[in-house]
Formats: sequence, structure tokens, C-alpha cells
Amino acid sequence: MRALAAGLTFAALIALSLNTVKVQAGEDASKPEFYTTRVKPIFDANCARCHSGMNHRGGLNIDTRENLLKGGHDGPAIVPGDPAKSMLVALIRHEGPKDDPKPMPPKGDKLSDADIKTVEDWIKAGAIMPDAK
Repeated sequence: MRALAAGLTFAALIALSLNTVKVQAGEDASKPEFYTTRVKPIFDANCARCHSGMNHRGGLNIDTRENLLKGGHDGPAIVPGDPAKSMLVALIRHEGPKDDPKPMPPKGDKLSDADIKTVEDWIKAGAIMPDAK
């Protein structure tokens, strides 16, 4: 009987895990909340130090959608709907131009594949951000 109960508990845990994955997979990247909960934490941890607030290294500020569309010294950072044409994606993939701008983040490790996919999904869905305050 214990083995059956343990098996059911294990099965319940597996089902719960699968449901959690489904909820994440079902997130709508076109909603401002996706940016707030998924993309902004990636930017805060890896980009904000050089490209947010008063810091505009390379002329790029990532605080608003308008700033990302305008981009920096090397042009627009994002092309909503097209991650393949977005310089930001090339740079975080470390597939950008060899000279300038440099792969991002410039020091430390490349972003995880999951974080890169999150940014790509957000751009593909239109790069929607909450309205600037």
C-alpha cells in the first residue's frame, strides 16, 4: 500500500511539474507583463549597469521601448517582430560584428540559451514594454 501511495505522490509531483512548464510555455510574450517578469530581470542582471539610468554606453539606453528602437551609435537595438534582424540578439548570442559593438555582456559569461530565447520571444512578439513613466 505504501508503494502505491508513494507512486501516486511521485506521479502527482510529475503532473504538477508538467503543469508548471505548460504555464510558462503558455505565457504571452506580447503582454507588458512578460517584459516585466521575464525580460527586465535579464536586462537588470546583465545590461542595466552600462545601458540604463544615466549610463548610455555606446549611446544605448534600454529603459524604454523608444530608446531600444532608436538604439545607440550603431543603430537600432531591436526590430520588433524580427529577432534575426535585431542587433541586440546578435550581440547577446555573441554573433555580432567582430570589432564594434562587442558581444554582450562584454565581461563574464554569455547569457544562457534560455535567457536568449526569452529575449528573442519577446522581440518576436513585438517587444512590448509597459508605458514609460
